Amino acid sequence: MTEIAVKAPAKINLTLKVCGRRADGFHNIKSVMQKLNLTDEILLRKANQQIRLSCPGSNLPEDENNIAFKAAQTFFKYSGLKIGVEIELHKAIPTAAGLGGGSSDAAAVLMGLNKLFNTDYSPAVLRKLGAELGADVPFFITAGGSALATGTGTTLKELPGIRDVWFVLVNPGFSVSTKWVYDNFRLTTAEKPDILCGYSKSGNMILLPEDITRLMSWADTEFPFNDLEAVTAASYPIINDIKGRLLNSKAAAALMSGSGPTVFGIFANHHEAEICSRACRAFYPWVKLCDVWPT
Repeated sequence: MTEIAVKAPAKINLTLKVCGRRADGFHNIKSVMQKLNLTDEILLRKANQQIRLSCPGSNLPEDENNIAFKAAQTFFKYSGLKIGVEIELHKAIPTAAGLGGGSSDAAAVLMGLNKLFNTDYSPAVLRKLGAELGADVPFFITAGGSALATGTGTTLKELPGIRDVWFVLVNPGFSVSTKWVYDNFRLTTAEKPDILCGYSKSGNMILLPEDITRLMSWADTEFPFNDLEAVTAASYPIINDIKGRLLNSKAAAALMSGSGPTVFGIFANHHEAEICSRACRAFYPWVKLCDVWPT
């Protein structure tokens, strides 16, 4: 085998609780994460002692400033293999959007190289390598589609999968820095007023799909939530506008994913999700309707 094609799925955070700031500057979190059937496509091809990355149709860096490139560097350093790879990355997931696209690309490169070069590293080894690249990378190396992430996000407990649920994703067309969001997050109202006041935490009265309700129980909550949403929405009010439009279109819940700015609506009815998706395209530059990642 001289080449292999792999897919890198997007993710959303169905819950995201920030539990505290660590001595090393990172934050502990508790999050229910879900892979989606929205993917970047990656082609890996054996080459001679050099890593080459191309990203057709995007303006992403094609060197060590791209996490997919770094993933290949990490793999070859660990394996000791004196060989290279050509990486062709076709992006469908927006960058810096709260959907984990870069982390998923890195995970897909690690898993793809493991197959391409027959190194037979265990998922645990690959997750350890992934953790060196980013906190979300290990999640994409889990076999299932749903997981509870704790610690910095690298401690994972796989959860039962969900089905018959559809998500309408809306991105307002700009990027948000994860570091900026966490730097502006405050754990106590003494440090910063509660800017969640006036925001909808409970959505509307449409019942959540049963599988989503079951996942919420793992996070000790009755409803999806995101502690980071208030930070991003305070600077970008369009986040709350998107939530309102999704909820008014019969979403059972609407929430920002990760550090944003992508917002998703949860639907138990595919037809209603389609109607919402079409309506949102009249107002926002990037809208996708997708279901969960098949496992």
